[in-house]
Order: sequence, then structure tokens, then C-alpha cells
Amino acid sequence: MPLVNSSYNPPNFFKNSHLATIYAGLFREVKGLVQTRERIQLPDGDYLDLDWSHSAQPPKKITVLLHGLEGNAQRTYIQGSAKALNENGYDVCAINFRGCSGKPNTTYRSYHSGATEDLKAVLEHVLNTREYAEIYLKGFSLGGNLLLKYLGEGNTIPPELKGAVAVSVPCRLDDSLHQLLTFKNTAYAKRFKKNLLSKLKSKQALFPSKITDADIQKINTLKDFDDVYTSRAHGFTDAMDYYTQCSCRQFLPNINIPSLIINAENDSFLGEACYPTTEAKHSKHVYLEVPKYGGHVGFYGADNFTYTERRAVSFFDGLN
Repeated sequence: MPLVNSSYNPPNFFKNSHLATIYAGLFREVKGLVQTRERIQLPDGDYLDLDWSHSAQPPKKITVLLHGLEGNAQRTYIQGSAKALNENGYDVCAINFRGCSGKPNTTYRSYHSGATEDLKAVLEHVLNTREYAEIYLKGFSLGGNLLLKYLGEGNTIPPELKGAVAVSVPCRLDDSLHQLLTFKNTAYAKRFKKNLLSKLKSKQALFPSKITDADIQKINTLKDFDDVYTSRAHGFTDAMDYYTQCSCRQFLPNINIPSLIINAENDSFLGEACYPTTEAKHSKHVYLEVPKYGGHVGFYGADNFTYTERRAVSFFDGLN
């Protein structure tokens, strides 16, 4: 307890992990969502862009959304979540991590799976500038790992923060990295690496003394990227040190607010270590749901609202 039985049973097409993942990422469209951008300054002089959307009636509750690796607040999984939440009485603040809102961020560092200081800055901003009685968190993949780490690593959690949902979470980053480097995930890994290298070259133009051509030439895999850039820019010894320090699984026993993890059994990005069954069994607050299908953030749903979009609303509503 609390292990959760899942009712997710999609049409046959979406039972294939890769088809579900690709459809959700490349072909699904979300229409009718209006987002308004706000830029906030961070303590180190950098900035974050936040994309807000609002419920039709002035609510007293808000959900903060966190995207995945190389995502942004315009990805369909973020916009679909925002629309579902707005229609059910929640305002939404969708974070664009550093460098993910269409323009390079201003510092050498950027974002990573454990950068909880930026989430803390957003929560402080929301609490200081708005009046919400209830705050919820929902994150996907990297964003899910980040929010779970935040909840369990010893931060002072605001009393307004009532619950969290994390979808397709690489609870052990090294295990997920290992899966991404296998043949079955070649296309995804290439796409991630292409986007990351493009951003790194833009950052090289701003910080030529810190990123050399020789550094970039060393990057053949996603692990190489984390060895060459992520670890150096964010104070880790190397990629494995980064994965070890930032994996959320080690922090789950310390979480003290209701938190639901939804990881599909057929998620090709996740290995066995990414399913924290033992921690959930021994926790009063961490719920683990493992649907048989879903791929990586590939959960289908009728009327263009995915299973996890409806599931998050029902989970948050049930905490009231």
C-alpha cells in the first residue's frame, strides 16, 4: 500500500508502446487553449518563462506543470493537461525550463533532472503574487523526476501544496539512460541528441571558453552529453554522479504529501529500477500505478483527453 490497480485499457493500436509514444508526441493536437506568458527572474540572474492558462471561473487552486527532456509548455502533453485542468476548475502555470521557451537562457547552466531550485523559485513566485488556497504539481518524465525529488529531498513544503502526479518517470536516471542507449530506442535517442547538440552549439557561442569544438566532437551518445556538459555545468563530477545524486527513487520514502506515479509497464524508456514498487508498498503517501500499456507519455483517451489527464484531475479532486 499504496499500489494502485489501473483501469487503463486503450484500443489495440495504442497498446503498442512505440505507436502510442509517437502518436502522442507527433500527431496529437490540442486546440482551444489560451496561454499567457510571464517571465520571472531567478536569483542567479537567469530567467524562466511561465505559460499561464485559466479556469473559466476564478478558482482557488492551481496546478504547476513540468515538461520532460527538451520539451516546453507548448507540447501537446502539457497543453492537454492544462486544458483538462482548466475545464475542471484549476488554473495552470506551465513552466518552460531554462532555455526551453524558444530563446537561450543567459547563464552557462541550463536545466536538468534534479534542478529543484528552479521549481522552488516558481512556487515562491506563485505564492507571493497570487492567492491560491491549493497548489498541485504534475510532471512528465524528467519533470516528474524533478518534482518527486523536490518533495522528498528535505525542502520546506508550502502548506498550500496538496498533491502531485508524475507520469512516465525515470525514477533511476542511470537505468533510463541505459534503456535509451539500446537499439529499440535508437530513433528517440538520436532526436534527443540532435536537439541537445543544437542548444549546446548556441551556448558555445555565448561561452566559447567553456565549451570547445573538441568537447562537442566527443559527444556521440546522451551519456556523453551529460559527461561533457550537464555534469560540468551543474556541479557534478560526471554523468554517473549526476544520475546518482538526482534520481528521485532514493527520495520517495521522505515524501509526505499524496503523490501518484503512473509508469506504463511497456514504457521503452524505463528499466526495472524505474518502478519503485517497494517504496510505494511501504509509503503512506506515494502511490504507484503501472498500467500494462501507455508507452512513454503515450496514454490515449477518448475526446482527446488522455487517461493521465483525466486521472490527474480525479486524483487531485479526491484529495479535497
